Amino acid sequence: MVDRVFTNCEVRPLSGEDPAAAVAVTNGTVAAVGDPAELSTADAETVDCRGGVLLPGFVDAHTHLEVVGRRAVEADLARADSPEDCIDRLLAADDGEGWILGFGYDESDWGGHRLRAATLDRVSTERPVAAAREDLHTVSVNHAALDALDLPDSGVRIEDGAPTGVLVEEAAEAVFDAVAPDDTQTREYLLAAQEVALSEGITAVHDMVRQSHAPRVYRDLDSEGVLSLRVRLNYWADHLDAVREVGLATNHGSDRVEMGAIKTYVDGSLGAGTARLREPYADSDSVGEWRTDPDALRELVAAVDDAGLQFAAHAIGDAAIDALLAAIESVDAADQRHRVEHAEVLTGDLVARLAASPLVVSAQPNFHRWAAPGGLYDERLGERRRLTNRFRDLADASARLAFGSDCMPLSPLYGVQQAVTGPEPSQRLTVGEALRAYTTEAAYAGFDEDRMGTVAPGMVADFAVLAASPWEVPDGDISDIAVTLTASDGDVVFDSRA
Repeated sequence: MVDRVFTNCEVRPLSGEDPAAAVAVTNGTVAAVGDPAELSTADAETVDCRGGVLLPGFVDAHTHLEVVGRRAVEADLARADSPEDCIDRLLAADDGEGWILGFGYDESDWGGHRLRAATLDRVSTERPVAAAREDLHTVSVNHAALDALDLPDSGVRIEDGAPTGVLVEEAAEAVFDAVAPDDTQTREYLLAAQEVALSEGITAVHDMVRQSHAPRVYRDLDSEGVLSLRVRLNYWADHLDAVREVGLATNHGSDRVEMGAIKTYVDGSLGAGTARLREPYADSDSVGEWRTDPDALRELVAAVDDAGLQFAAHAIGDAAIDALLAAIESVDAADQRHRVEHAEVLTGDLVARLAASPLVVSAQPNFHRWAAPGGLYDERLGERRRLTNRFRDLADASARLAFGSDCMPLSPLYGVQQAVTGPEPSQRLTVGEALRAYTTEAAYAGFDEDRMGTVAPGMVADFAVLAASPWEVPDGDISDIAVTLTASDGDVVFDSRA
C-alpha cells in the first residue's frame, strides 16, 4: 500500500532514468516513480511540491556538524567582511561568561591578514577570545587566551619575539581542546546543525569526529527518534585501537548512525600555509608540514587496511597526495573504498594515479572560490593555482569523485554552482555531474549506493525539492535556488512552502 505520493513536481532521479512527475512512498522507501494519476490511491497522503524539482536528498561526504552547530549558536564569522565585522559579531554573541567564540572567518574575504591578538583584544582584554578560521587549521586568539592556554611549541606564530595570536595546526588544536563542549552542549550544537542541514536539502552526512561527545549524542538522538539525518561517523586515527578493541567495523550501525572510516591528517591547509607541497609556496620558502609523515602514514594505512576498515586521509598538497598514493599502493585496498579528502593541488601525474587507484576522491567544490586570479590560491601557489581542484580531469579519467562541503559553507547548491562555474573553464563539470557527485557518488563513498543517492524503487525516500531547476537557471544563480522541502524516509522534515 502506498503511504504518500509526492506530486506536482519534476522528478530528476539522477539514475539515468527520464524525468517523471511523481514519487510514491511506502514505509519510508520509494515504491514507484512515474505519473501521478497512476501512483495515487484513495488512502495515500499527497504532498504537493508546488512545481518544484525533486532530487535525491543531498549527501555531504565531508563535514563537521558540530562546527556548523557552533556557528549557529556562537558567533558566525563566515559572512564577516572585515576584522571590524568579526569584532561586532563576537561582541553580539557574548553571553557574559567564559570564552567568547567565533567560527568561520576567512581573511581572503577582506583581502587582509588573519586576525591577531591585538585585534581580538578589542572584544575583551579580560576574558579569552578565540576566532577559528574557516579551514579549522588556524585559530586566532586574544592575549587573555594566550595567557590561559598551555600551548605546544609548534604552531604558535611569532613576530618580533612575541606571539601574534595566530595559532596553526597543533596549537590550534589546543584551543579546540580547551573549549570542547560537554555532552549537553554537543547535543545543542548537533540539533542546531541538523536544522541547517535539512534546510539545505541535506539528508545524509559523513561527519568527521575526534575527541567529541558527538558519536554518543547521535546515537541518543537516533534512539529518541529525533535524528532526521543519516550520519556516517568517521573516527580519527587516535581512536583506531579503541575501534578495534570494541569490534567496530566499517558500515556497522543503525539505519541512521553507522561507522565510517578511520581518518587522519597527512598535511595542513593552504590557508594556514601548512599543506605539504613538492615545491615551496609562492609567498614563502616553506613547503608546508607533515601532520603524518610518509613512513608513519604507510604504517597507519597498513594497520587500518589489515583491520578491514575504510581509511580516509586529509591530503591537500601535491606532496601529501603523492605520499598517500604510495601508501595505498603498498596494500591490497581494492575493496575498502579508502578515501583522499580534499586533494586540492594536483600537479604532475597525480590525476592519472588517483584514477588508477581504488581511492575515492572526496573533494569540496566550494574551494574554487579561492582559485580565481588574485585569490588565496594565487597568493600561496602562483601559477600552480590552475592545477587545483581538477574536477573535469578527474571525471574524464574516471576517478570516483564525491562532493562534500567541509562546512565552507554547508550548502550543496553553492558547491554545485562552484563546480560548474570554476575559474578554470577546462575544469568545470556539468550540472548533472556536479549533482551526482553530491548524491550518487557521495553515497558510493559511504557504501550506501544501494539505498540512497537516486530516486528509484527500493531506495530510501530521502528527497530535496528545489524551487527552480538548476539545469535551467543561469549557472551563477544555482546557489540562490531555494530548497522548499526536504523529506527523510518519506516524512517531511523541512518545509518552507508558502
